[in-house]
Amino acid sequence: MSREETLHSFERLLNIMDDLREQCPWDKKQTIESLRHLTIEETYELSDAILKNDLNEVKKELGDILLHIVFYARIGSEQKSFDIKNVMDELCEKLIYRHPHIYGDVKAETEEQVKQNWEQLKQKEKGGNKTVLSGVPDSMPALLKAYRIQEKVRAMGFDWDKPEQVYEKVKEELDEFEKEVKDGNSEKSMQEFGDVLFSLINYGRFLGINPEDALEHTNKKFTKRFNYLEAKIKEQNRDLKDCTLDEMNVYWEEAKKL
Repeated sequence: MSREETLHSFERLLNIMDDLREQCPWDKKQTIESLRHLTIEETYELSDAILKNDLNEVKKELGDILLHIVFYARIGSEQKSFDIKNVMDELCEKLIYRHPHIYGDVKAETEEQVKQNWEQLKQKEKGGNKTVLSGVPDSMPALLKAYRIQEKVRAMGFDWDKPEQVYEKVKEELDEFEKEVKDGNSEKSMQEFGDVLFSLINYGRFLGINPEDALEHTNKKFTKRFNYLEAKIKEQNRDLKDCTLDEMNVYWEEAKKL
């Protein structure tokens, strides 16, 4: 597809958004606040499609998210705060500013150097992050937040040198957690459990493993196996709560082999 055709498609979308906002009872009522939870839902649906490697579904979900971006921009223009041009112009300027190795004379030959430059430039921007970690959203799920915190401080040079060092930290945190559990200290056990998770996420990061992706794959695997187990027991006209763990484990092992 040519650039001209792409721009025509984008203009068509903007025109449709105008029609919906002016004529559709539902679209006319929406606000930035009312769209927020729907945008989050669409983002999770895109995430599911990516994990399934369903590119056709990825395409559809990207369209839904693009609709939301255009929707927010239309509302912003009605409130005379911003419009889609402002959104794109500001994004372009930010990308140019944060890629001086492309649009300037800075040298960055590795991914790590690019990340370091990115974080340093963010703090220099007018209205940008005042501290290294202020750019991590408070509402971000804790697992992802830990991963982003670790990535950001690494970009500033605060990190371990080798994966082996991080794994030693994992073992150290596990020992501390085990001690608090044995001592029956529930509050400290909770804190130490958090430290175990944080150190495991850090170790995964060193190995190039995204913890969110890894855990979601395990969630799906567990769900598939448990659904098999449940279906097999229902075939016998039995209820799960009436089965022993040993009986359920028979079907669990079958599911693992499948």
